[in-house]
Amino acid sequence: MRLVSDPSEMRRLCAEARRRGDRIALVPTMGFLHEGHLTLMREGRRRADLLAVSIFVNPTQFGAGEDYGKYPRDLVRDRSMMDPVPVDLVFTPEADVMYPDGAQTWVEVGELTHGLCGAHRPGHFRGVTTVVAKLFNIVRPDFAIFGEKDFQQLRVIQRMTADLNFDIEIVPVPIVREPDGLAMSSRNAYLTPAERTEALSLSRALFAARATWSAGTAIDAAGLVQIVTGILSVSPSIRIEYVEVVDALTLGAATAGRPLAIAIAVRIGKTRLIDNIALNPRDDGDGVVSH
Repeated sequence: MRLVSDPSEMRRLCAEARRRGDRIALVPTMGFLHEGHLTLMREGRRRADLLAVSIFVNPTQFGAGEDYGKYPRDLVRDRSMMDPVPVDLVFTPEADVMYPDGAQTWVEVGELTHGLCGAHRPGHFRGVTTVVAKLFNIVRPDFAIFGEKDFQQLRVIQRMTADLNFDIEIVPVPIVREPDGLAMSSRNAYLTPAERTEALSLSRALFAARATWSAGTAIDAAGLVQIVTGILSVSPSIRIEYVEVVDALTLGAATAGRPLAIAIAVRIGKTRLIDNIALNPRDDGDGVVSH
């Protein structure tokens, strides 16, 4: 495993690998790794000759009052977790290198970023797409691996990659959950034991809605939202930011016969958590047709 902090050096090493005929996989992360990240890395390792991981807490995707300053960081811990994968290159740039004085260029995706998290975190996705575009230009991977927990982010990155003609395959990887159902997230480290117990309501609510849907029950989007909000509302510490049923591909309005997803965001104490679950298409006359 080789740590690289300079973008020019990272670009050079990846270019050398391409000249050797190596295929490159990139896993962008903000560090403080968990099993979900390692699952992404193992998928990249399976697909490519050279596995590159970025660890960069990107300041431009944090809004005012968000947790940029306290976001958990532990490179020593992260390195020990990556050793068994194994990872070849770890890119760990500083913010002033990624965003030097005078930088004024942004990459921004339109409609896909307007709802869900985009409606509650102004500028967040502009920061995400800008830094990912920069990573793509530095590494020039054949594959970029992203988790489905950040469901809207995945769709936004897919759109950006297509629109800007990046010759990169975006590889989605399903959500990795704890044995009790909690979706793995670096921000879970913020939760107190009591808050973590309450956080189990997220997956419990999503699983309940999916079970109702899979049973063929005549239910529309509003009914699914009601199931989820009803379970979440039992926990006094949970403040719901949104619960929405959307088209799983376009993030637009849910329509019968289309793949759907239920996406949620909540705050528990000072911690913001997101989760989602896919619903198989149903075209039986009782599908989701409206909110």
